[in-house]
Amino acid sequence: MLRRLIVFGTLMAAAATAQLTSFPKPGYFRETFARSQTRVVLNAPVRIQDFVVDGKIELSLRHFLELVMANNTDVQVQFVSLEIPRYGILNAFGAWDPRASASFSTTRSTGLPSSALDAVSAAAITKSLTQPYSLAYSQTLDTGTSYSVQFSGSKTSETNSFLSYNPSITAGLQFAVSQPLIRNRSRYVNRLPLMMAQSNFRVSDYAMRNQILGLVNNAEMAYWNVISARETLNVDIQARDTTAAYLKFMQQQLDLGALSPLDIFNPKANLAAAEVTVSQAKYALVQAEDALRHQIGVDLDPQLRKLPLVLTEPADPGPTESMVFDREEEVRKALALNPAEKGAVEKMAYDDLGIQSAHNGLLPNLMLSAAYTAQGRGGIFYPGSSSILSDGTVAPPVPGGLSNALSQMFGFGYPTYQAGLSLTLPIRSRSASAAMGTALVQKKLDALAERNQQQNIRLQILTDVTAVEGAKEQLKLSIVERDYAKLNLDAENQKYQLGTETNQNVILAQQTLASAELNVVNYQIALRKSILNLLTQTGELLDARSIVIP
Repeated sequence: MLRRLIVFGTLMAAAATAQLTSFPKPGYFRETFARSQTRVVLNAPVRIQDFVVDGKIELSLRHFLELVMANNTDVQVQFVSLEIPRYGILNAFGAWDPRASASFSTTRSTGLPSSALDAVSAAAITKSLTQPYSLAYSQTLDTGTSYSVQFSGSKTSETNSFLSYNPSITAGLQFAVSQPLIRNRSRYVNRLPLMMAQSNFRVSDYAMRNQILGLVNNAEMAYWNVISARETLNVDIQARDTTAAYLKFMQQQLDLGALSPLDIFNPKANLAAAEVTVSQAKYALVQAEDALRHQIGVDLDPQLRKLPLVLTEPADPGPTESMVFDREEEVRKALALNPAEKGAVEKMAYDDLGIQSAHNGLLPNLMLSAAYTAQGRGGIFYPGSSSILSDGTVAPPVPGGLSNALSQMFGFGYPTYQAGLSLTLPIRSRSASAAMGTALVQKKLDALAERNQQQNIRLQILTDVTAVEGAKEQLKLSIVERDYAKLNLDAENQKYQLGTETNQNVILAQQTLASAELNVVNYQIALRKSILNLLTQTGELLDARSIVIP
């Protein structure tokens, strides 16, 4: 008896400890029964006001990218979307959540008469009241073991005078445990869904980082597009002004009679064309600035979106001699750091877990189960006519109740032991075989996708390195072109001052210099964009821009 009592106390303590560690948590009922909040509150753009100087938004590239990470809606979408696979991990843990249940019911019934005598005699009609109840606690462990503790009983009373206990109160306490021996028998197998959820989260995290890389690339491209549009407009304005000066000179020649009236139309047409070019450049700058405002979320603020933009980053990337990139080394870095490649590798690890899970589904299911039940009965006991006292009277009823039933139950005097094995043998499981085949095919598809990813990365890296080298060479040549254009303008000015050259050639030399300067700026920005694309493909862009993703 003492040994049984110790075993019972140990099991009850274990069940109580499990309950206390999981339920109730602070605010459980408030969280469970509170009305669901479907309203979503979106935060307004932040920190933009910090960069407003004299009614203008002044942004360096670093500050611009900080605002992009803080306010860009597409970036926020990527961060929020990662919460879904994170909740998938929480859902996988749900397989081992403990469960508690309670039930109570009451049934009152009147029996049908079985004879004509019963129909006319009210005492012959049986009436009963049954009230069963139960309390249960159960949990499945990650080892596959399932256990349960259940306390149950009932109270039954009838108008039948031949019952020994009326009302009859029963109580029972059952401990049950089951353990799979083949399928789902180990902790590793049972944790496969959790490991797959964690692997899926890593795949989603790499995908999110790859998307962030692309978004930062697009944002920085927008920054350089504004600078390019701004410089293009400045050059077009200078070309327009020189064209206007040339037209003024030709008009003076016409007024002096040194020029035919038919020769004035060509410079006028050139000025009109220059005005069209300036107009196009102005609206191109407006479009580029609107795209930039969209990147930092300033378009959401009615006041700030009206402010002009001032970008302080120079177009000149600096000395190009140190910009040397080894093609194979860049490919190696990309294969090691590119989040798209990491995601492809992790996807194959996910497939390996899926294959193991599918293999587990092919196994037969052999289950070992055991149970122990203690019972007790109480209530008012009627000895009946067979129990006659010495004076010839029938023994009086013996009072009793729930305490008697509990006393018998905890005395463990009426135990029931149960043990069993159950085997489910899949003679032919097409669904499990199909799941295994699908898992193997998916692994092969993902392996091919990973190889294709490596090939694409290599090709893109080689393309970007070539683009960088080409942009460096073109920038060097454009600087030489600009220097010669300056020398040519100086020569034309000297010849004009000596009277050996006309003003027209001076103006043409000025236009040539303006075009050469624009080429230098364009190739500087082209070099910056080429390096930007290379850093994006190698996965180094975020570190290069001091952007940290948790």
